[in-house]
Amino acid sequence: MTPKPKLNPTWDSPEGRTVAVVGAGSWGTTLANLLADKGLNVHLWVREPEVHEDLLRDRVNHTFLPGIRLSARLAFSRDLPAVFQDAGVVLMAIPSHVFREVLRALKPFFPPGAVLLSAAKGMEIDSMLTMEGVAREELGPEVAYAVLSGPSFAMETAQKQPTAVTIASRQREVARYLQKLCSAPYFRVYTGLDVTGVELGGALKNIFAIGAGILGGMGLGDNSRAALITRGLAEMSRLGVRLGANPMTFTGLAGVGDLLLTCTSTQSRNFQVGFKLGQGQPLDQILAGMAMVAEGVKTSRAVHLLAGRLGVEVPLVAAIYKILYDGLAPKEAIKKLMARELKDELEAMSETW
Repeated sequence: MTPKPKLNPTWDSPEGRTVAVVGAGSWGTTLANLLADKGLNVHLWVREPEVHEDLLRDRVNHTFLPGIRLSARLAFSRDLPAVFQDAGVVLMAIPSHVFREVLRALKPFFPPGAVLLSAAKGMEIDSMLTMEGVAREELGPEVAYAVLSGPSFAMETAQKQPTAVTIASRQREVARYLQKLCSAPYFRVYTGLDVTGVELGGALKNIFAIGAGILGGMGLGDNSRAALITRGLAEMSRLGVRLGANPMTFTGLAGVGDLLLTCTSTQSRNFQVGFKLGQGQPLDQILAGMAMVAEGVKTSRAVHLLAGRLGVEVPLVAAIYKILYDGLAPKEAIKKLMARELKDELEAMSETW
């Protein structure tokens, strides 16, 4: 059982302390600006020197969030210790494959009693852990942890288009505190207790978005995409239940909501990777031409390995993994999927639920 965190006395007053945001990509910059617009003191840690220069000069992240002028209350720094000074919340908006590395670097400066809020959507390959598992190993079980996920493209949120997400924590008071902290007139936050389900939904939807992109790149239509989304949701639920998640979580924003968004929009980086794969472009060439990370590429490997270790059947994940890492031709992958043993749909669903 995860120990309950020591409650921060300022939790009933979100304005009481600074928010430290780690990661100045599109989502980190968007969330930092949202909080600063609410009147909070927000410090954003920036890794790239050229991005830092742009922010200081223009208050615009030209690389990751072009055209959005940022709040005057938002401070930028490349100095990790300075970012955490007096922070009540540490918001991690970085790719999952560097999550452990950055956590380890910030551990000496992590403010006592602060909440760790993850906005990462992926799994660690070697350990096959979600970000909660990584955080527990690096910072200890007593740190208050939460995850933010749901259907939310950064640019649309930055433009203040209506968006709804979920924040889950194993401590209800942590989730409610962060709900109050992050909610805005255009940004509706729901709460939940199912950290495992929310993190798995955010991670696995990226894999299926690659699959949906492959179908689009091959010139296939809506029938194929609808089948992939529906059976992808079944695989997501099957693995989640095996790991202790609530199956209802996958019917919500962090499950089917995010799955639909990333599988049906060309804005999705993972969809773009899949689309180019479907057109016949090699993966290394696709990734070399991208400024931002497509989490599904690495996550597919972690999920494939984890499902194999647990004995959970995830044929779509396996097919996408083999396309990415084993050179399986998309047409051959589809042929094998369609030729699988015929099943009763409700019996197949009962295996999940």
